[in-house]
Formats: sequence, structure tokens, C-alpha cells
Amino acid sequence: MFSVTTLAILAAIISIIFGILLIKKILREPTGDEKMIEIAKAIQTGAKAFLTRQYKTISYLAIALFIILGFIIDWGTALAFIIGAVLSAAAGIIGMNVSVRTNVRTTEAAKHGIQPAMKLAVLGGSVTGMLVVGLALLGVAGLYALPFITVKHLIGLGFGGSLISVFARLGGGIFTKAADVGADLVGKIEAGIPEDDPRNPAVIADNVGDNVGDCAGMAADLFETYAVTLVATMLLGALTFKNIDNAVLYPIALGAVAIISSLIGLIFIRINKKKSIEEIEKSGAIMKALYKGLIAAGLITAVIFYFVTKNMMSDLVSINYLNIYYASLVGLIVTAFIVWLTEYYTSTKYKPVKSIAKASETGHGTNVIQGLAISMKSTAWPVLVIVIGIITAYYFAGLYGIAVAAMSMLSLAGIIVTIDAYGPITDNAGGIAEMAELSEDVRRITDPLDAVGNTTKAVTKGYAIASAGLAALVLFAAYTEELLNAGKELIFTLDNPYVLAGLFIGGLLPYIFGALSMEAVGKTAGYVVKDVRQQFKDKPGIMDGSEKPDYKSTVDIVTKGALKQMILPALIPVLAPILIIIIFGLILGNMDNALTTLGGLLVGSIVTGIFIAISMTSGGGAWDNAKKYIESGHHGGKGSVAHKAAITGDTVGDPYKDTAGPAINPMIKILNVVALLLIAIILG
Repeated sequence: MFSVTTLAILAAIISIIFGILLIKKILREPTGDEKMIEIAKAIQTGAKAFLTRQYKTISYLAIALFIILGFIIDWGTALAFIIGAVLSAAAGIIGMNVSVRTNVRTTEAAKHGIQPAMKLAVLGGSVTGMLVVGLALLGVAGLYALPFITVKHLIGLGFGGSLISVFARLGGGIFTKAADVGADLVGKIEAGIPEDDPRNPAVIADNVGDNVGDCAGMAADLFETYAVTLVATMLLGALTFKNIDNAVLYPIALGAVAIISSLIGLIFIRINKKKSIEEIEKSGAIMKALYKGLIAAGLITAVIFYFVTKNMMSDLVSINYLNIYYASLVGLIVTAFIVWLTEYYTSTKYKPVKSIAKASETGHGTNVIQGLAISMKSTAWPVLVIVIGIITAYYFAGLYGIAVAAMSMLSLAGIIVTIDAYGPITDNAGGIAEMAELSEDVRRITDPLDAVGNTTKAVTKGYAIASAGLAALVLFAAYTEELLNAGKELIFTLDNPYVLAGLFIGGLLPYIFGALSMEAVGKTAGYVVKDVRQQFKDKPGIMDGSEKPDYKSTVDIVTKGALKQMILPALIPVLAPILIIIIFGLILGNMDNALTTLGGLLVGSIVTGIFIAISMTSGGGAWDNAKKYIESGHHGGKGSVAHKAAITGDTVGDPYKDTAGPAINPMIKILNVVALLLIAIILG
């Protein structure tokens, strides 16, 4: 046990040291002229102010839960919980702070060409990516190495990460989309000024939002998914293969070696220096370069996994080690298909986005109708891929095989988050270029980098949802195995009314959660709209440049609105399982029925949650890129009827793809983690 956990801790430390060295390298790069620095500092200040308030708000709840877990379950679980929460928050905070400092340096690098600008954006993204997996693996392996910590204690770490994740996803998502929607509604539609125009008081808040949502939020999301999947796989290994340490340690080893693969994969992310910008755009070289890194990491991982599996799992009597290796390959293959399918539905190169752009020619209504149709269609193939992956992994190695496939999928989180965090950096870089009124030559560099960033953010969300779906299934399997281990042979069949009741309640929760998240964006965006309108009215000189907008006021309004609105939806996944136990177990007096209903709830939330999340993220991404496709000169270009309709579609799609959809991932996992904790409380 000691050697494997030591390997994992060393790999995690290497990942963290790599991130620290990159931070030093990035901070040595030039930051540009005075105006660029002023804009960048405004973004940094806004992001810091929001995250400080957000985590201060969450900390009160975290401390209360730490005390409750300590007294009700045990202090080992409470310790794991607080460590999970702190590490998840750290991954997001550090990543975001690097992102808001890399953006202006990327803008400055764009003055010298697309290659140095892209390289810097990727380096900034890789800090977040490698910190996510490094801190998650360090937390799990480091805790498990302690003599008084067992696998069951680690469920607390998953809960800590999940709690931070749902708040970070919701708070950041509400902030970023309220600012974006508010800026678009008054700036683009009412005032007729371009995106990222410095005259718009909401423009700094919009740029802040890109970082707190797509960087800090995604980092917390995938930290939690990684940690929860790792812990659930270890727990299933302990329950499935009694007294076989390697079955518990195997997922830790997979995570450790995949860190090395991801670091090597980063070397392959580069574009040909001899190509012109036109050639790079036409050939899709930027996206191809990012994919080269991902493919390289995946192939290296597949090879190393064979040797790890053979070395650790050859002695199993009940199953051949090759079957477990094949299950690990299933996870990598599912990752490849999910990434490709998400790009298909959200990239300007393919039919779905082009069909929304075409529908925009006939107005706002047809844009929205076609966007909704694409969002629904986008669920089909990804869900079928997940289904095939589940059945194939189960065929090879049963429930443990599904868990291994999920862990294999998450093992690539480092390079996946790198690709995601690249997005807000290039988005901000373009915004800074616009606000600082840099030459068109710079925008010709930042625009194609930003356009790819929109697709990478959508692709990462698709990956996060698919991996979250598999992780939730693994957690449900752990839930049923824990019940069996405690002597509760409950049967989850459709002729049991309590199972049906749970299925319907669980199926309902993602809808309620999504609705509250969408409403939160709408309400907070309303505050932004009123503020921007008032500033335009009170300061008429804003339009001719004789007066400056009050950016700080708008950032403050969005911050307060986002933090206020995130509380209610975030509490749903924590309270729902507890209410099921109280109502069905304590009030109605039958704990078996309560546990059966809770099992149904978990499955119901997984099924509807996956569909809603994929639909929202892919549909929203398609709406966004349909607008960008029109802005590039198609269907009349900027200012046309199609463009105005596409802005409406993008406004609807914004909270879809960046708030409600992604936040469903941690929601369904919190439900499962809380269920596991309740078993520990009820059954001891």
C-alpha cells in the first residue's frame, strides 16, 4: 500500500510543482501598455472581490457541516470533508488568479504573432489543469496514507469537493451570464455598440465572469468529479474484492501515471510557425493543435495502463487482469467520442450551428426554435455512447469495470481542464485588445484564438457531464453495495411503489434545480440592465468618451446578486436526500422504504440530469457559435436581421450553457455522496 500511495503523492507533487514553475514563467512575460494594464487590473480586482465574498459565504456552511459530520459520523470523515473543500477551493482560486494575469500577457504576445499568443494561453490553462488533478490526487492519496483513515472516511472528501463545486459552478455561472446577458441586452441591442466596447459599464463584469465561471467554476467541478470518482472506485474495490488491497489502490495508480501522460501531452500542443493566420484559420490548426495534445496524452495513458493493470491486478482469482485493462480503455474511448460529438454540435464547421445561423435569417423566433431543436438532438449520440460504454465496461469487469472506466475517463482531466481554461484566457485577451483600442492586427490574432476557445469550453462541459454521469452511476453502485454490506438486501424493481416514487422525485430535481439557476441569471441580469441604463442616462458623455463608466459599481451589483441567488438551488441536493429519510423513514416509520425511495431518487436524478445537462450545454454552445458564425460575415454579418436574431438566441443560450447545465454535474453527485453519508449515519 505504501509504495502505491507514495507514487501517487509524488506524481501529485510533480504536477503542483509544474504548475508553480509555470506561474513564475507566465508572470515574467510583458503586460503591455498602461491602458492594457489598467483594464487587466480591473478584471483582477473584480474576480478577487467576487471569489473572496463567495468563499467567505461558503465557509460558514462548511464549518457548520464539519462540526455536524464530526459529531454525527466521526472526525475522520469531518477531516476529509474540510480537506476536500479547501483543496477544491484552492484549485479554483489559484487557477483563476493565473488566468486573470495571463489574459493581458496573451494580448501583448498577440502583437508578435499567433504562435506566442496561443502558447501563453495554453501555459496559463495548464496551470489550472495540472493543479486540479495534482491537488485532487494529493488529497485522496495523502489522506489514505494516514493510518486512521479508511476508504469510507474519504467519502467526506468527496462531499467537501462537491459542496464547493456546486456553489462555485452556480455562483460563477450566475455571475458570468448575468453580466454577459446584461451587457448584451443594453450594449448590443439597445445602444448598438459592439461586444467588449469600453463604453459599456458591464464589460469588465463580463470579462470577470469568464474567469470565475469557466475557470474557477470548471476547476472546482472537475476537481470534485475526479476526487469523487476516485473515492467511489476505491470503495467499490473494497466492497467487491474483500481484503485485496490492490483493488482499492488500482484507481490511485491510474491517476498517478495519467498525470505524467498529461504532462507529456502538453508538449504536443503547438502550431506550425510557418503558417499565416489565414492558413491557420482555414485549416483549423488551433483546434487540431489542442487535440494533438489530448490524443498524445490518451495514447500514452493507454499504453501505461496496461503495465499498471498487469502489475497490480494479475493475482485476482475472480477476474482476468486483461478484462480490467479493457474496461480502462473503454473510459478513454468514451472520452474521445464525447469530445468529438460535442465539437460537432457546437463548432461553426458543422451543420447544427450552421442550421441555427440559417434559421436566424427569418427572425428571433425561428432562431430560438432551431436552437431548442439542436439542444434536444444533441443528447442522442452522447447518451448512446455512454450507454455502450456502461454495458461494455460491465461486460468486462462488472460494476468495478464501470468504475474503472469512469476513473480512466477522469484520469485525463489535467489536459482537458488545460484546454478549457485556455478559453477564458483568450476571451479576455480579445476583450482587452478591444477595450484598449489596439490595432486590427492584434484582433486578427485574438479573434481566431477566442473562437476556438468557445468550442473548447463547450467540449470540456460535454466531457464533464459524461464523466459526471458515469461517476454518479459508480456512486449509486457504491450505495447499493454499502446497503448489501450492512445486511440490507433491498430490491430496486419497478413494481415497488417506493422505487417509482423515488424515480419521479429524482427525475424532478434537475428540472427544479435548472429552473432556479435560470431564474437566478435572469434576476441578476435585470439588476445589471437597470444599472447600465442608469449610467447611460446619468452620464451622457460615456458615448462620446468624455465620461468614464463606473465598472466597479456594476461588478459589485453582479457579485451581490449572484451570491444571493446561488443559495437556494445549491441547498437542493444537500437537503433532498435528508428529507426523504425524515419523511419516509422517521415520520412514516419505515427506514427500508426510505432507503429504497432514496435509491430511486438517485437513479432518477442521474437519468434526467444527464439529458438536461447535455441539452443545455451543447444547445447553448451552438447558439453562441451561430452568432459568431454570422458575425464572421455569413447571412448578412454584423447588424443584419440574422445577427439581431442570433443575439437573442445567444442570450437565451448563455444561462443554458454556463450556469444551469454545468451546475447539474455536481448536483447529481452531491445527491449520491449525501446518500452514502446517510447510510453511515443510519446503519453505522
